[in-house]
Amino acid sequence: MPRAVVTGAGRGLGAAIARRLAADGFDVVRLDRTPGAAGDDVTACDVSDRSQVDAVASRVGEIDLLVNNAGIWRFAALEDVEPTDFAEVLAVNLGGTFHCTQAFGRGMLDAGRGCIVNVVSIAAAAANPSVGAYGASKAGVLALTRQTALEWGPRGVRANAVGPGLVPTPGTAQVYDDPRVRTVRAGAVPMRRLGTDDDVAGVVSFLASPDAAYVNGQVLYVDGGLSQALMTLLPRPADVPGPHEP
Repeated sequence: MPRAVVTGAGRGLGAAIARRLAADGFDVVRLDRTPGAAGDDVTACDVSDRSQVDAVASRVGEIDLLVNNAGIWRFAALEDVEPTDFAEVLAVNLGGTFHCTQAFGRGMLDAGRGCIVNVVSIAAAAANPSVGAYGASKAGVLALTRQTALEWGPRGVRANAVGPGLVPTPGTAQVYDDPRVRTVRAGAVPMRRLGTDDDVAGVVSFLASPDAAYVNGQVLYVDGGLSQALMTLLPRPADVPGPHEP
C-alpha cells in the first residue's frame, strides 16, 4: 500500500485531502500542530519546527506522496502587520513546506520515485488586501514547487501545486460566516458558486495519481474560473454582446 503524509490534516482542506487519499488506497499519515480536536489518528507536528519534522520523518520512514497543506494567515492592513506575525506566517507556510520537502523528500530521492503536492492559493498570483504575509508566503511556496520540480524531476520525484480560490474552511470562518460575503463572492465566480474541500481534494488526488505521471512543476488553480474573471469587473456598452446568464 502506498503511503502519504498530509500536513495540516486536522481539519478543513487537510482533513478532506487525507480522506480522499485514504479512499484512493493510500496509508495516510496525518500531521497537525494542534491534533487534539481532530482525533487520535493525527500526529502532533509543528512544521515550522525542523526538529519536530525530522523526528516524525524518521519514525514514518519512506513515503510515496507528500502533501504540504499546513498554512496560517493573519488579517491586517500591510502597515499594521506585526513583524512577529509576518515571520510566523512565513515560518509555517514557506518554512514548513521547505522542512517537510527536504525531510521526507530524501527518502523519495533514495528510492528514485515520489510525488509532492503543495497547496498554495490564488493569492500566490493575485494580491489580496489585508492578508499581510500570506500572499508572499504562498508565492514563495509556488517558487519552491518549481525549484523542486526542476532539481528532483530528473531523479524521479515530481512536484506540483494546487491553488484553491474562494473555498470556505474553518480557518476562513471570519470571512465566510457573513451571508452577504458568501453571496457576493459566489456571484463573482464564473461557475457561480464557492468551492468545497472536496473540489480541492479531487485535484490533489489527480496530481498524485498515475494519470499525472508527466505533470511536473505546474500549478492547478481550483477557483471556478475566478482568476480568469478580470474583464467581468469592467463595464460594457449596451450594444456589445456579452455572456448570457443562466
